[in-house]
Amino acid sequence: MGFRMADVLLTHSYHLFYDSKQVRKMQPYPPLGTLYAAALLRQYGFSVALFDAMLEDPERGFTAALARHRPQIVAIYEDNFNFLSKMCLTRMREVAFGMLDAARATGATVVVNGSDASDHVEQYLQRGSHFVLLGEAEWTLLGLVRALAQAQPDVQQLRLAGGAAETIPGLAFWRRDPGEEIRTSSRPLMRNLDELPFPARDLVDIGRYHQTWKSAHGFFSLNAVASRGCPFRCNWCAKPIYGNSFHARSAKRVAEEMRQLKEDFGAEHVWFADDIFALKPQWSLEFADEVERRRAALPFKIQSRVDLMTPEVVSALRRAGCAEVWMGVESGSQRILDAMEKGTYLAEIPAARENLRRHAMRACFFLQFGYPGETWEDIQETIRLVRRTRPDDIGVSVAYPLPGTKFYARVREQLGEKTNWVDSDDLAVIFKGAYTNEFYWALRDALHAEVETWSQAQSRGNGMSCVRVPLVGKDSTGAAHLWELVDQLEKTCRRGADALLLW
Repeated sequence: MGFRMADVLLTHSYHLFYDSKQVRKMQPYPPLGTLYAAALLRQYGFSVALFDAMLEDPERGFTAALARHRPQIVAIYEDNFNFLSKMCLTRMREVAFGMLDAARATGATVVVNGSDASDHVEQYLQRGSHFVLLGEAEWTLLGLVRALAQAQPDVQQLRLAGGAAETIPGLAFWRRDPGEEIRTSSRPLMRNLDELPFPARDLVDIGRYHQTWKSAHGFFSLNAVASRGCPFRCNWCAKPIYGNSFHARSAKRVAEEMRQLKEDFGAEHVWFADDIFALKPQWSLEFADEVERRRAALPFKIQSRVDLMTPEVVSALRRAGCAEVWMGVESGSQRILDAMEKGTYLAEIPAARENLRRHAMRACFFLQFGYPGETWEDIQETIRLVRRTRPDDIGVSVAYPLPGTKFYARVREQLGEKTNWVDSDDLAVIFKGAYTNEFYWALRDALHAEVETWSQAQSRGNGMSCVRVPLVGKDSTGAAHLWELVDQLEKTCRRGADALLLW
């Protein structure tokens, strides 16, 4: 084929140590989406190398990887199962652009895929990417690599009218450089996810991940996914890759991968990075049976919804090893949940929490403040809900408009120069919210501190599932003082009445 060393060098742009909040958590996971793409390319005979930016300095390390592997193709292929990639952080974009520059300087053909690239195709093409892969991209990448293998070294010929690139679904590129933008037909999403090989985990430094987890938490966790997409339509949730679709792998296949993580890679815990887990009760029952049949059970955590945590499903998940469930509670105000088009009801929240408690599973809440129309009374309702149900942990965010959502369309005119968070700890209100950033930061700290006081008083009976983020500069016993600050800032940081309009 004319390639040297590695046919394709895959990488991604999320670097743990550029994100202070994630450094405090110290829960790094291999880039699962990138490893799926690598596994498919290898299955079809291409030699593949990986530069994993999660733990390696992307500036020096990537340059060294280019020199070592001398790839003809570089694919900046984001881990689309990592919520941090979906947040389209500007620090990630800066890293991706630096990788683009370095790869172009070697003469390599550069391909990018990810939520940010899908939302900002023109920016990535202008910066030097030869191709942007749109949507679910494993098969698109394979088709493009095959075409490039035949066209090398004349990449330009591949992009001219009638060239092979125009026959590959899911691509965006310039016909000339720069020039007319071409977008090929959309690629249908995979329905049979079992066709994909297991992620190429042998390409990452598993030993380093193991050491990092053991040092920080005393156990080793790896990630996996059982499904892709989410069919629910919360109007603030961005879905540039999978849209509103949902496709699940077979329970048998997922259980077998779980056995492999346990026996071949030494995992002691698993994070299922699905957008929504346990959507179908029958699948959950089959999964528990398959895990038990293989003796593959490990403690694992998932993301799901309160209305899915029924007694039957919770019992099945517990049999499979589930120890921790993160649920998108969002608000204690039904008015705000309805405005978000969440499709859940307040009565379902304590019911889900109790179902999990009965099975000794940790119930954790995602909370979102600052949604347009939210008042101080709505915020107090959320605080009261948390105090009444006492979740084992919480994640606090503020409403964050991302392109492609109804939320973004409604506040677009209010956005200034800053349209994305820099890192996951940014927590900035980038539209005209009801309060300034200082209020929401204080609210986050106070609520975290109060929940931490409960957690410290409870036995950590679930062992490995208990992974906490320390409060920086905050003593959890000072929660009362933090609430006093919230009360003060509620008055001084309040914006005008026009910021409280509910759509």
